[in-house]
Amino acid sequence: MKRVRRLLPLLLAIAIAAGLYAWQSRQRPPSYWQGYAEGDDVFVGPTLAGQLVHVDVARGQMVKAGAPLFEQDTTGDEAAVRQARANLAQAEATLRNLEAPGGRPEQIAQAEADLADKTAVRQRIALDLARNERLLPGNAVSRQTVDTERQQLASAIAQEAGSAASLALLQRPSGRPEQIAAQREAVAAARAALAQAEWQLSQRKVTAPASGVVVDVVARAGEALTAGATVVDLLPTRNLRVLFFVPEAELSSLRYGEGVAISCDGCGKGFTARISYIAPKPEYTPPVIYSQSSRGNLVYRIEATPPPSDLLLLHPGQPLDVRPQPAGAAARP
Repeated sequence: MKRVRRLLPLLLAIAIAAGLYAWQSRQRPPSYWQGYAEGDDVFVGPTLAGQLVHVDVARGQMVKAGAPLFEQDTTGDEAAVRQARANLAQAEATLRNLEAPGGRPEQIAQAEADLADKTAVRQRIALDLARNERLLPGNAVSRQTVDTERQQLASAIAQEAGSAASLALLQRPSGRPEQIAAQREAVAAARAALAQAEWQLSQRKVTAPASGVVVDVVARAGEALTAGATVVDLLPTRNLRVLFFVPEAELSSLRYGEGVAISCDGCGKGFTARISYIAPKPEYTPPVIYSQSSRGNLVYRIEATPPPSDLLLLHPGQPLDVRPQPAGAAARP
């Protein structure tokens, strides 16, 4: 009995040490996690149906954003643009005719001269009348003369107004207001039709939406394509990322935005990546209810994005080793 009592403290110490070691082992980050490179392809095709006449890239070729990929036949679209431009020119000419003055330039010039003459006569009569009205109290002029000039002034004002009205009539647009408004709408519609025809023509030449590698070319010159049919399978460099899985026990050692060290065959000294996604739920779960023994089967999907300068080192499906970044080191943006 005494021997058992002497062994109890020793056994208790061993149990505590073992538990502490297990707890520390559980919290200690792993030496590395296994992962691989992953990328999202972009399937580039025409927005309009038509015949493929030329493909500018080949499988495995690196292209930059804006580089030509392929071209469709433009014969019909070029004809549509020419027709739309002609329709717009005709509509604008009709609008100019409706908005142009109703009189010919010679008629307008003659009416302007006539108005200027009537204005001069009215001004002369008005000056004479004003002078004689000042002289009338002193009997330097007769009242009959003043009355006659007043009548002449009224007649001159009427004649001036008539000439101004004739000039305004000649200067008015030849078309009625409703005709001009309708023709302006026709011009706007013709401009919209031209813009649409030019847009359709521009869609026949398709360029790369982003820099990347041509995974495959699935159509050849001469094929008739439907709208949206894939011609080039493009993997943009910006769509590449590092994917790895972390056991539940080690998930707490990682944070969104933190850096991880990446190494692989052919990567030289490796590179760093910044964690851009941590799955909120486990990717794989055991087929039985959770228990202390089955919790180790839970893994979480983690994604990390390398800086642009290191994206070219990645190839989809390429095995990678992911390690926690050393303390004090920071992932490049």
